[in-house]
Amino acid sequence: MRALPGVRLTIPLITAFAFAAACSGGEQVGKDSAGPTRTSSTDLTAAGATFPYPIYSKWFSDYAKASGVRINYQSIGSGGGIRQLSEQTVDFGASDAPMSDAELAKAKGGAVLHIPTVIGAVAITYNLPGVQQPIRLSGDALAEIFLGKITRWNDARIATLNPGVSLPATDLLVVHRSDGSGTTYIFSDYLARVSTAWKAGPGTAKELQWPVGLGAKGNEGVAGQIKQTPGAIGYVELAYAKQNGLPTAALRNAAGEFVQPSVQGATAAAAGAAASLPPTTDYRVSIVNAPGAQAYPIASFTWLLVYKAQPNAEKGKKLVDFIHWALREGEKSAASLDYAPLPPAMAARLDSLAGTIAVGSSTAR
Repeated sequence: MRALPGVRLTIPLITAFAFAAACSGGEQVGKDSAGPTRTSSTDLTAAGATFPYPIYSKWFSDYAKASGVRINYQSIGSGGGIRQLSEQTVDFGASDAPMSDAELAKAKGGAVLHIPTVIGAVAITYNLPGVQQPIRLSGDALAEIFLGKITRWNDARIATLNPGVSLPATDLLVVHRSDGSGTTYIFSDYLARVSTAWKAGPGTAKELQWPVGLGAKGNEGVAGQIKQTPGAIGYVELAYAKQNGLPTAALRNAAGEFVQPSVQGATAAAAGAAASLPPTTDYRVSIVNAPGAQAYPIASFTWLLVYKAQPNAEKGKKLVDFIHWALREGEKSAASLDYAPLPPAMAARLDSLAGTIAVGSSTAR
């Protein structure tokens, strides 16, 4: 697995290969558009979610080798990615939480497409010295922990889920995100589905009023805090738990089975949703607490956020070609970094959707 650096990823901008003969007047770039040729124009900039950072880092590196196009991605959280896209300070955004109608209305560049890229699992990870067996948790118990109603590891509500496990009477320290986060959105969306108390407040959002706990920035910040704090528990994208050697809890899913976070569990969660999407979908869909014995309950798509109208023809063509590459070639490396690839039929539909992006077009709603 690729090592995860600090809070941000910055792939330096350098003189790049770009696409020649960019068109004007709202040309739509088809799926089989021509490859890049040498030019001195600027490459693409992007910002957003830390959740897909490991796979995006690989994609941007692989794509630079294949095309010469360099992408400068700031891993600042989904909230920051949405803000920068809305203000048009980046060429595209990335988020694990779909934009709300209100956020879409504020986007200065017109209509925004949500393009799912991979499916990820949000793992519940912890630091519990002396306990070797993976902890089992239910949605209700997890909500009680993050509401501050369960404060010790040997609480009866945890112990009954873990027969035969000797749980210590140590304090339970909650660690959560301090920044606007799509990972928080996914996690809180799940808790709101399984707990009426959580739904009533704090609810579902990228930023929450947390009842208890310690905040940390980014998936990497949460993982690092848990790793150095005995008794801690928190939520991170699966790759971050694995990178930091942290154990993950088995969660009771909608079918009553305890399931560990995995590529297979995320795939099972997405299978039903992908098959039932209508032709008119905008892909802003949730797959938390999905049915199925193998489905992992905290799974989600993660999205690229792209303006449907790209007034800069040269940059727009680069962006469209990158999206085509990601959906056709990038998906093949998803599982190696603990993400589930999109179902093939869904990837094909999205490949066609990318071809409708208007390159060289003025802002459109």
